[in-house]
Amino acid sequence: MSSIRPYRASDIDDVYDICVRTGDSGGDATGKFSRGTLLVDVYAAPYLRHDPSLAWVVDDGERVIGYLIATADTRAFARWFADTWWPEVAGRYEPNESEKPGERGLIDSAADPDRLLVSDVDAYPAHLHIDLLPVTQGQGLGRRLIDTLVAELTARGVTGLHLTAGSANAGAIGFYERIGFHRLERDEGSVTFGMRL
Repeated sequence: MSSIRPYRASDIDDVYDICVRTGDSGGDATGKFSRGTLLVDVYAAPYLRHDPSLAWVVDDGERVIGYLIATADTRAFARWFADTWWPEVAGRYEPNESEKPGERGLIDSAADPDRLLVSDVDAYPAHLHIDLLPVTQGQGLGRRLIDTLVAELTARGVTGLHLTAGSANAGAIGFYERIGFHRLERDEGSVTFGMRL
């Protein structure tokens, strides 16, 4: 029986694995980039470093099979990411001949702190990433993870929460709409959702 619990430092390898295995609009991104750490260094590791108290995992008794990570203040997180986190890891991502399509664009965008600032960031200052392996999906665990985050953010006095999903991830888009998120903005590659708290 799977359970939700706070993230522990010993979960890091499982979180990294899940990040990659769900990093292609919910599908497996293994081998998509020449450096296997890229998705992790942009979308998982910095959140665990910045505020691990806003990280929860789904534990099946043997390993972690899903997670939710978040920040309560996207503006502050974006500054910290650009000033502290990215300079620590950017040396891993110098241009090389083995880069794959889309890789350089993700690397270049990671260095831009404004990439995290959606148009309604002040109304929806918190944001999250949630990734569940296929074995975890359809059991209500995603909803429970988000409910856990919402309760914590509400206790901290945070007024709104947002997330961005890839336009190709129809399952995730439907899920977010079912649990009370509404669309804030859309572009050709993604949809941003918000929830007032």
